[in-house]
Amino acid sequence: MSFVPKTAAYSGKINAVTLGTGDKAIVIGGQNVLPFYTFDAPIEHAPKIGVEISDLAGEWDAPELRAFYEGCATMADYAKRAETMEGADFICLHFESADPNGADRSVADCVADAKAVAEAVSLPIVIMGCKNLEKDGELFSKIAEALQGKNIAVLSARSEDYKTVGASVALAYGQKVGAETADDINLAKQLNIMLKGLSIAPESIVMNIGTAAVGYGFEYVASTLDRIRLAALAQSDADLQMPIIAPVSTDTWGVKESSASEEDEPAWGSREQRAISMEVSTAAANLTGGADAVIMRHPAAIATIKKFISELV
Repeated sequence: MSFVPKTAAYSGKINAVTLGTGDKAIVIGGQNVLPFYTFDAPIEHAPKIGVEISDLAGEWDAPELRAFYEGCATMADYAKRAETMEGADFICLHFESADPNGADRSVADCVADAKAVAEAVSLPIVIMGCKNLEKDGELFSKIAEALQGKNIAVLSARSEDYKTVGASVALAYGQKVGAETADDINLAKQLNIMLKGLSIAPESIVMNIGTAAVGYGFEYVASTLDRIRLAALAQSDADLQMPIIAPVSTDTWGVKESSASEEDEPAWGSREQRAISMEVSTAAANLTGGADAVIMRHPAAIATIKKFISELV
């Protein structure tokens, strides 16, 4: 008698969310199995990889990273180069310098950069702000308006500003909105409910549930990912069936293993290789936990994760 494996059938399904337009549009989510459980059912939409382009990218000093972007001066230049990167599925514009406690770059300048990038590339676009609630609220609204029709995703709406961000980004301009919480299934569910309460369609919501570099409290991220994905699939919880985007690069490039110089830590080896390893490890952990997309920075790390995804799907 031949062996017939048992498969786990789930009644729930992750929402399929489309980003971008035309031939380069992507779909994240849509599966009804646990991450990479292709032996239970086919995975129609493989996890996606976004390339982070910061408005402070000129300060990146990793040699291979600088070499890849050699000659780039503007965010549009960086984005056009990133579009050629092996494994790139979308572009993430990170407006770090808008922070009022930092460079306090104007909203008008940030919007101009976003428009220039949208005209220069064909890949879908995701927007990240500077983590200042007031500045991000204005920035997200203006970019959502300027890029109307591009079907972008804006990360993120938080409990403190979900009404203004959700209303302007999703309702007024028809963009996708990210619900950002901090490693807590209850907070994630509550924020999704509040966004839906604004009459935002579930298919216009993605989640950023919080992440961390591996070794820096990632066990909290792992348990939250597991609980959310099981609730969405096994319990058919419609308030947790939004796909998850994990901004990996913003956490991994700031930890000591990635930033300590070779002079300070000679036994640790190449600083750039350490950062690549940290980015790969964290992205893989997020994807196997349930993230539907990861945002990364280094070409070598992105190529490695692309191969990782291709061999498992």
